[in-house]
Amino acid sequence: MNDKVEVVIIHGTYGKPDGNWFPWLQEELSYIGVQAKIPSFPSHKYQNVTSWRAAFKEQVGELHPNMILVGHSLGAGFILNLLEEATVPVKASVFVCGFTGKLGLPDYDPQNETFVCRPFDWEKIYDHAGRIYALHGENDPYVPLARGEELAKNLRSTLTVVPNGFHLNTENGWSSLPLLLQLLKPLLTPGLEPLAPRV
Repeated sequence: MNDKVEVVIIHGTYGKPDGNWFPWLQEELSYIGVQAKIPSFPSHKYQNVTSWRAAFKEQVGELHPNMILVGHSLGAGFILNLLEEATVPVKASVFVCGFTGKLGLPDYDPQNETFVCRPFDWEKIYDHAGRIYALHGENDPYVPLARGEELAKNLRSTLTVVPNGFHLNTENGWSSLPLLLQLLKPLLTPGLEPLAPRV
């Protein structure tokens, strides 16, 4: 079994590993000795939950009890699928601007359908999710705040609303997300020291 904490950061529809705050978080975690992976998932006509499962298995492997899953937008929806099918719980699950169901966005709804447009077994998800965090921008133009509140309620979690957060993406100035790092730090291996002084 993997005895080191491993963070997996999952992008959303039309996303990529070097987008938004993902590289920043990976670098911050690396600085304190925690490995973070940012897998790349198929997009456009190749995007569906089956192709994403295959990409996750190839680039990350199996879920394990010391894994922390961090998903942005549809990445949060993909995490729901992983947790529902899991055989072991993970250490924590973080849902950033997450949602289920259609958003009424023609450019996104067809891409998202296989991930989030179905009933979920929320008990299974809760049992496998570990510690749960949910964050949402108060004025998200893509995913209404009410959808984030609904997701948090289904997850039996409290939603952290980020003032003027929009979709918490680079387009709106979020190339870093210190609040998320602050949430993660207590979950990481106790006693970790920085690998080198910062300059």
